[in-house]
Amino acid sequence: MSDSNTTKFTNPSTFILLGIPGLEAAHIWISIPFCAMYAIAVLGNFTILLIMKREPRLQEPMFYFLSMLAVTDLVISTSTVPKILSIFWFSSREISFSACLTQMYLIHCFSAMESGILVAMALDRYVAICHPLRHSTILTNSVVAKIGLAVVLRSGILTLPYPFLARQWPYCRTNIIPHSYCRHLAVVNLACTDIRISSNYGLFNLFSGIGIDVFFITVSYMQILQAIIRLPTKDARLKTFGTCISHLCAISALYIPMFFSSITQRFGHYVPLHLRVLIASVYLVVPPVLHPIIYGVRTKQIRDRLLRLFTHKET
Repeated sequence: MSDSNTTKFTNPSTFILLGIPGLEAAHIWISIPFCAMYAIAVLGNFTILLIMKREPRLQEPMFYFLSMLAVTDLVISTSTVPKILSIFWFSSREISFSACLTQMYLIHCFSAMESGILVAMALDRYVAICHPLRHSTILTNSVVAKIGLAVVLRSGILTLPYPFLARQWPYCRTNIIPHSYCRHLAVVNLACTDIRISSNYGLFNLFSGIGIDVFFITVSYMQILQAIIRLPTKDARLKTFGTCISHLCAISALYIPMFFSSITQRFGHYVPLHLRVLIASVYLVVPPVLHPIIYGVRTKQIRDRLLRLFTHKET
C-alpha cells in the first residue's frame, strides 16, 4: 500500500492534464466558445493563406509577413486547442512525456515567432511611411526572406532549452499537471529539484525576446509618428496613420493577452488557479481568431478579394 502511494515519476511515460482545475463541471460549457474560436481561427487563417496564394497583387513584404503570421497562428492553435477540447469533451487527460515536451516547444517557439513577425511588420510600416520612394529597393524579396529566416531561427534556437531542461529534471512528486496544456512553468514545477535554471531562463527569454521586440516596435512607431506629424494636411496624416491601424490592432491582440497571462502565471499567487489557467488558455486562441478578422476587415486588397471569391461562388 505504501509503495503504491510513493510511486516515483523520475521518467514519467505520461502526464495528466487536468483542464481547468476547479471548473471540471463546467468543461462542456467552456468548450463551446473554445470550439467556436478554434473553428474561426482555422477558417480565417486558411482563407488568408488562400487569398495570398491566388492574388498576384498581394506579393508584397507586408503580405509575406501576414502569411507567416497566419501559419504561426495555425500552429499555435492546432497544437493546443484540439487536446484542450478532448479534455473538455472526453476527459482524455493523458499526454505522453514526449508529446508534452513537443507541445511545450511549439507553443513557446511559435509565440516568440509571432512576436518577431510583428517586429518585421513594424519595419515594413516604418520603411513604407518614412522612406516611401525606397520601399521596394530596401525591402526586396531577398531581404524579406532573410528577415523571415532570422525570425524563425531566433525563435527556434531560443526555445530549445525549454524542453531540453524539462527533460533533465526528475519528476518524483506527481505526473498531474494542473493546466489545460503543457505550459513550461506548469510542467517544470512538478520536478522535485531546484528548477531555478528553467525559471530564470524563462524570464531571460521573456525579456530578451519579447522585451526587445516591444522596444523595436516602439522605436519604429515613434519614427512613424514623427513622419506623420510632418505631413502637410490633416487628411494625409489620417490616411497614412490608417495604414498602421491593422498592425497596431494585431500588436494589441498578441501582447495584451500575453502580458496578462505572463503576469498571472509568475506573480499572480493571489489569483485563483482556475482563473490563471483560463486566462492562459484563452491567450492561445485570441490572437489566431483576431488576426485574420483584423486584416480581413481593414485591408482593402484582402477585403476585395474575399468579396470577389464569394461573388464568384454565388454566380
